[in-house]
Amino acid sequence: MSFIQSFPPISDNNARILILGSMPGKASLRAQQYYAHPRNAFWPIMERLFGIDAGLPYALRCSGLVEHRIALWDVLEACTRSGSLDSDIVESSIVPNDFASFFDRHGQIGAVYFNGAKAEASYLKHVLPQLSKSHSSLPNARLPSTSPANASLSFADKLEQWRRILV
Repeated sequence: MSFIQSFPPISDNNARILILGSMPGKASLRAQQYYAHPRNAFWPIMERLFGIDAGLPYALRCSGLVEHRIALWDVLEACTRSGSLDSDIVESSIVPNDFASFFDRHGQIGAVYFNGAKAEASYLKHVLPQLSKSHSSLPNARLPSTSPANASLSFADKLEQWRRILV
């Protein structure tokens, strides 16, 4: 088991959409980049939806998200996990990120989208009860995980469901 920590958010104060994962996997932690696993569909989906070339250097992809008023973060600040899978997270070790401060600094966030079931479940359990009424009432929705471990859906099916974030 390893104690692991997430990354700071990719955002600026103009963000309108917040996309939340659970915790970066091993490939992302090694690279210090969100969604660094080569078979993760996140960046190819962002390319299809927003024209952010998935082959660009990481910093430019992140800038593309910010330009499209998208914030990217994880529900968990830290946890203990044996592998890369969400199912490997030790529930009692979860430390959520500080969403009250995040939402205070990002007052234009109008919707929260979860990249998979674990991100949604962790947010509902560890974050939502601690938020103010105005922050807890933000619309939210779970989208299919872009992880290669979520092999039950094709890329086309994931992309179709992720179109919900287009506003």
